[in-house]
Amino acid sequence: MKSLITGGTGFIGRHLINRLGSPVVLGRDPDRIRKVLKHVEARKWDPAGEIDPAVFAGVDTVYHLAGEPVFDGRWDSEKKARIMGSRVDGTRSLVSALARLEPEQRPSTLICSSAIGYYGSRGEEMLTESSLPGSDFLATVCRRWEEEAMKAAELGVRVVTIRIGVVLGKDGGALAKMLTPFKLGLGGRLGNGRQYMSWIHIDDLIGIMLHAARNPEVHGPVNGVAPNPVTNREFTAALASALHRPAILPVPGCVLRAGLGEFAAVLLGSQRIRPDKAIQTGYKFIYPLLQAAMQAAIND
Repeated sequence: MKSLITGGTGFIGRHLINRLGSPVVLGRDPDRIRKVLKHVEARKWDPAGEIDPAVFAGVDTVYHLAGEPVFDGRWDSEKKARIMGSRVDGTRSLVSALARLEPEQRPSTLICSSAIGYYGSRGEEMLTESSLPGSDFLATVCRRWEEEAMKAAELGVRVVTIRIGVVLGKDGGALAKMLTPFKLGLGGRLGNGRQYMSWIHIDDLIGIMLHAARNPEVHGPVNGVAPNPVTNREFTAALASALHRPAILPVPGCVLRAGLGEFAAVLLGSQRIRPDKAIQTGYKFIYPLLQAAMQAAIND
């Protein structure tokens, strides 16, 4: 099974490539891709332009992971435009490239990343893949992102959108940003700490992606989260325990909103999500419980 990846130099992409072997990786700078990633075939892709149809030769599965980083500070209008455009326009470009291929040349499967931001902040409500979307900025981004990806289904391509939660791995993602302050004893809950966080260990996220690629019965949205969401207070305690550090400096919500503006809503929002589709189609979680997942992520 030959694979093609966009966003291969990112945190999730690097871990996926380690499991795939030697995929084709698309990006703006093939030379940089070759420096960062070994044993891959790097090809140029400008999301605003067309894709050389030759890159799809022999490809069975496309993993579309590319997108502007979300978790890096205040959102101004330009940042929000990049977040939206990189996902919606980039996905539209990719699906348009598939449409230009002859039907027999098209990959059979498109695995497109999305995010649990799709649901918006929902308090203690238990959310599944069938839950309705939210209405805030990230929910709108995710909804439009998934709509563009699902257009590939009209071409006979099986489409899976992975709604990714907080990914645990010390070499990237949200956890990597938390480690330094917690190691210094400066960590603590965010706001009142009662908001739910739906998390997943990086090994399980990659496992779900591969499970989706290999199982033709999997299609549409799949929640990329572990089966046991926790509150921010519980998450903070687990991280502090794994690092053998105190977590005694909470950050008030008003401080987050003053410092981060609209982005603070992402940190203070509550999303209690269950991975029904992954479980129902037979995926077995390596790390279903937070403490073991946290310890493994930190010690990897």
